[in-house]
Amino acid sequence: MTKKTFSKRDIPAIIFIILSSALYSIGMNTFVAAGNLFPGGFSGLSRLIVMVLSRYAGISLEFGVIYFALNITLLFFVWRRIGHKFALYSALWFTMTSVFTGMFPKISITEDPLLISVFGGLLGGTAIGIALRNNASSGGTDFIAIYYSMKYNKPTWNYILAGNAVILFFAGLLFGWSQALYSIIYQYVSTQAVSLLHQRYKLTRLDVVTNKPDEICDAVFHTCRHGITKVPVEGGYTDQKHWLLLITINTYQLKDVLDTIKAVDPHVFITLNAVERIVGNYYQKPLE
Repeated sequence: MTKKTFSKRDIPAIIFIILSSALYSIGMNTFVAAGNLFPGGFSGLSRLIVMVLSRYAGISLEFGVIYFALNITLLFFVWRRIGHKFALYSALWFTMTSVFTGMFPKISITEDPLLISVFGGLLGGTAIGIALRNNASSGGTDFIAIYYSMKYNKPTWNYILAGNAVILFFAGLLFGWSQALYSIIYQYVSTQAVSLLHQRYKLTRLDVVTNKPDEICDAVFHTCRHGITKVPVEGGYTDQKHWLLLITINTYQLKDVLDTIKAVDPHVFITLNAVERIVGNYYQKPLE
């Protein structure tokens, strides 16, 4: 990594990363602690370790210490497999989260376990989603999810939710099934919030009917690096000749591409289709 990797343009992303870690820490100290819940990933694993050590070994450790130790260990493993800036941004996120959870007070807003699970999951998932939109993650299982999302070009967050069931099983076995079951609600809401905010690995196919195929292709190529298939077509009612352009893009690029196409051809006709999976060569911009 060169010294020029970071610039003034990175300052807003760093600010959002710190704010999202603060938001996540507030959720941990307000909802997770009050409901005695177990979040997904290394957060849940860290809470489980802290509670096991406290109850069965009489050892008192802060959540942030365990959380940081687990994440920094995995960071060394994924360093060569993901973008270095992404890894450093993620390290900033979980480091600040470790610090903030120790600094912020633990406050109970409500004692209703369902409200705690739903709104705690929404707050935690939103915080992680903000981090992901700014080229960072919460570390831990997010590193694993990002790696396989890059490899297979499809979201993997729901698979991470299934993997968290192991942590919840041991949590329920040791500390009661009520907290474990409410934690499932927390994790589901959190996962859906992350999936909604993080569009990088969701794909959309555009079917574009136009009379300006070459102009649109040139404009789109300057907006994103994706191939376009051109097919000559004919209107069923007017019998007029047109061109059908097939374009598959990342959903987060959708607005820019649509604006570009409509600027070239205001009379264009476009349909949008969600893409479940791609087989074959598809360019995915690598994480920095």
